[in-house]
Amino acid sequence: MQQPFEQAVTEHGPTVLRVVRAVLGPGPDADDAWSETFLAALRAWPDLPEETKVQAWLVRVAHRKAIDVTRGAARRAVPTDILPEQPTSSGLPEAADPDLWAAVAALPERQRLSLAYHYLGGLRHTETAELIGGTPESVRRAASDGLRALRRTYAREGASR
Repeated sequence: MQQPFEQAVTEHGPTVLRVVRAVLGPGPDADDAWSETFLAALRAWPDLPEETKVQAWLVRVAHRKAIDVTRGAARRAVPTDILPEQPTSSGLPEAADPDLWAAVAALPERQRLSLAYHYLGGLRHTETAELIGGTPESVRRAASDGLRALRRTYAREGASR
């Protein structure tokens, strides 16, 4: 007969706590991992085979829960009062590139709107056509012409620098 769950917690709890503290360091993350370990163990306890080495099984569960806590911490944002100045990672130009924005503003309206709605707004050509009028093909062509004009503008500027 399998030992009662409470006895397993009492007997193996300190070992599990040492494992999660070794992985996560002392503190609330280790305490959370310890609690999560025994919550998962409680759910699995009735179906645990008789021949299971309980301490080894609990250590394996604790190790996985500690990894889950580590991964979760990496995904959470860290609150801060001051945001660091960093270049955009979205691939979009910032206000610091006024030449590009001036080149976009100089495009004919249809090309400018097609570029803005499709590439910057993420709309499909059919949706853009509904907004600005015309067919999806004409919008696709206007966006293509606008990109070509921007590339020509930047190729000329790059050659003159």
